[in-house]
Amino acid sequence: MPVPVPRQRAIPAVESGQAPAATASGGPSREEAPRTDGTIEKHNGTTHLTLLVIEDDPGGSTLVPELLDAAGNPIRVRTARNLTEAERLLTDDVHCILLDLALPAPVRGGDDELAVLKHVLELAPRHAVLALTASGDAERGTEAVRVGAQDYLFRDELDSRLLSRAIRYAVERKRSDTAERRLAEGRLRAQENRRLERGLLPTPLLEGSSLRFAARYRPGRSRALLGGDFYDVVRTPDGTVHAMIGDVCGHGPDEAALGVELRIAWRALTLAGLCGDELLGTLQQVLEHERSDEEIFATLCTVDIAPDGRRAGLCLAGHPAPLVARPGRPARLLPYDNNGPALGLLPGARWPRMQVELGREWSLMLYTDGLIEGRVGVGKERLGQDGMVEMVRRQLSEGLQGEALLRAAVGEVRELNGGELTDDVAVLLLDRTG
Repeated sequence: MPVPVPRQRAIPAVESGQAPAATASGGPSREEAPRTDGTIEKHNGTTHLTLLVIEDDPGGSTLVPELLDAAGNPIRVRTARNLTEAERLLTDDVHCILLDLALPAPVRGGDDELAVLKHVLELAPRHAVLALTASGDAERGTEAVRVGAQDYLFRDELDSRLLSRAIRYAVERKRSDTAERRLAEGRLRAQENRRLERGLLPTPLLEGSSLRFAARYRPGRSRALLGGDFYDVVRTPDGTVHAMIGDVCGHGPDEAALGVELRIAWRALTLAGLCGDELLGTLQQVLEHERSDEEIFATLCTVDIAPDGRRAGLCLAGHPAPLVARPGRPARLLPYDNNGPALGLLPGARWPRMQVELGREWSLMLYTDGLIEGRVGVGKERLGQDGMVEMVRRQLSEGLQGEALLRAAVGEVRELNGGELTDDVAVLLLDRTG
């Protein structure tokens, strides 16, 4: 069955100039390196398209004048008489396949008229495919496009101009389809990741408590919802409110996963009645078992607020001390003289629990070091705890509280840094009013 495309004699592709010349090591030369991403390769400013024709006419085809691309450069042509030969010639520098649908189907194809096309699509998922069918058989051609071909052509109407244009169109359409599919897959993965991360963020358990809660969280990883910082707040049956905030060293997904494990472990241990040194010692065991590297550690701050709301116990494991603000008094940091080591640094470490008086009305802010380690201006100066305390004092004097206070604090730190912060930032606020 004649196919009006250029026919080659049975000579190696390299000899005919249609395939990359081999280097001394047997691979393609650098000048004609194949591409695996579906893009069109350019060499010395010239674009080269390669067409693989698959048809089985033993008597030779009617020759068509030279095929040219949009820039007038010749389109290289390879010819295969069967699928076995096509598989050998289908190297990565082939951009388009012209397939005769009348080619004998693979044995496994049965009575399926498009079995040969489906086989080629499985064989060459990254290549553009043009289906060649009999004149007037538009239904078969349309079905070929539905199955996966980029276009179809009638054998009797084919000429060099039509074929050249169809090749260029098919290659660009395949590239566009591939890019669109990858974009859709990327969006789907991002949506799944966001749903997963959102489900791992804490839901405070404060039912029955008169304390007001607010939190602000900004992961340092681009396009992420979850970082190595973690926090949680729960109220136990005796009326005690327990709050925690922590920071796993590092900023990747492994650190984020470890932070989630520590948060969940803290909640379970707290609800089971553990507190202070006993709780932190158990958390250190969890970290040591779950971390991927022995050098990974985590800082932690825990606060347990008595049912009457007037006093609290404080434990610090290498973590910055919380900030407390009371009416008529300037905001200040809670004592941190008995700060213990970060979790995972010292086997058998201890974390003393300090008793602090809060009073009748207060605001308690727990935060990670991402809030205080941002730069101030273009120099090397950091905001630090003192700078943060002054900033929060000013914002409180302006009447900010709750979510508005945290939003303003994180926003100003980012502004002082001159742009997005590279470290994770977590801040939570507990308020008790009269």
